[in-house]
Amino acid sequence: MGLGQIGSLRRRLLVGALALGATALVVAGIAIALILARFVRGQIDSRLDAQIVALVSGLEPGPALRLSRDLDAPPFDRPGSGWTWQVQRGPTVLRSASLGERTLAVPAVPEDEDRPRPAEGTGPHGQAVILRILTLPDGTVVAASAPRAALNGPLREAGLSLAACLAVLGLVLAAAGVAQVRLGLRPLDRLRQELEAVRAGQRERVPASQPTEVRPLAAEINALLDQNAAQLAQARTHVANLAHGLKTPLATLSLALSEPGRDPDGRLSRLVAHLDRSVRHHLRRARSAALTGATRTRTELAGPVTDLAAALERLHAEKGVRVTCTVPPGLAAACDPQDLDEMLGNLIDNACTWCVRAVRVSAEGSGGEVVVAIEDDGPGLGPEALAAVAQRGRRLDETVPGHGFGLAITTELAELYGGGLALDRSAMGGLRARLRLPG
Repeated sequence: MGLGQIGSLRRRLLVGALALGATALVVAGIAIALILARFVRGQIDSRLDAQIVALVSGLEPGPALRLSRDLDAPPFDRPGSGWTWQVQRGPTVLRSASLGERTLAVPAVPEDEDRPRPAEGTGPHGQAVILRILTLPDGTVVAASAPRAALNGPLREAGLSLAACLAVLGLVLAAAGVAQVRLGLRPLDRLRQELEAVRAGQRERVPASQPTEVRPLAAEINALLDQNAAQLAQARTHVANLAHGLKTPLATLSLALSEPGRDPDGRLSRLVAHLDRSVRHHLRRARSAALTGATRTRTELAGPVTDLAAALERLHAEKGVRVTCTVPPGLAAACDPQDLDEMLGNLIDNACTWCVRAVRVSAEGSGGEVVVAIEDDGPGLGPEALAAVAQRGRRLDETVPGHGFGLAITTELAELYGGGLALDRSAMGGLRARLRLPG
């Protein structure tokens, strides 16, 4: 099943919750309506049965069909109300005041001395009525009726109130369903944010403190991160070994061929240069795969810059070089510590080599990037040299002899991390190298 078929988990949960809630409300509404109808019908039947019992008890014994008392209590005394009673034995008929001179059409029902039987019929004025009929052993038929409106009216009013209540309840349940889904999926959102932090280098692992259902997923993610980190370390080791194993002999061979008389026509030098470019190209690809294949860590700049500055001051102590560092505490770059040391070491060492006495290192972060500036008070580079340095594919240490050794490696590493290296004139009079790295 593809991602398009799977769809949104949040949407599926919401649709499922709303559908089940709506179904439950509909079923509950129907059940409550049926219960209300049965209750109201029971109340009407009880009232009609009480009227029938009163009529039976009010019949005088004897062949004549007469009542011992007036039983036209409200609402049986209102003409056309639909609340009627009728007692019939043969051709003799006793009627309620609400019937007037009309006769109630009573369907035949089996004889039953215990209780009246229900029936549906039509009143004398054409309205639908509810009937209760009792047939006595002597053939006397006692019937009472109530208008169907007496049942439908209360049910309609109760149904409207019930529908309003269920609608409000449905809205509350829908809001509760949305809140439940949001609350239930919040650990997944938090896990996504933690993974983004891992990918950005802000943390190395996903926290193990997760809900029970998410904990196995977090454990698998951490295991995958550990595996990728191990593979990255192994790949970096292989790349470093290969770099030392190939680049150093090639550099030695290139220096040997540069001696007078060793390569008169320059053919061997061109072959060595071509081989060097091929080796650098494939090493760059291998290193790029190693860097992008796993999570990059974030390295604070203040510590490495201070350590490198102190070490290079001692290395160039005969010149009395003074390296000033201005790096905000907490400023970090999404870069491996070894690569950061190599890039900064090359740039600061280059500045110490060509400065008169002062080197300044500063750093700032903006727009998700970190820019480290290394400046010196040396002679710097002229416009022609800077233009040549800016050309792609040119070895910086060959473009400007004696100045910029290691800048090619620094440029390659910076570009692998999505950054870059720019050279221009410093306010101190010498060269300014601006190393740009992801923050």
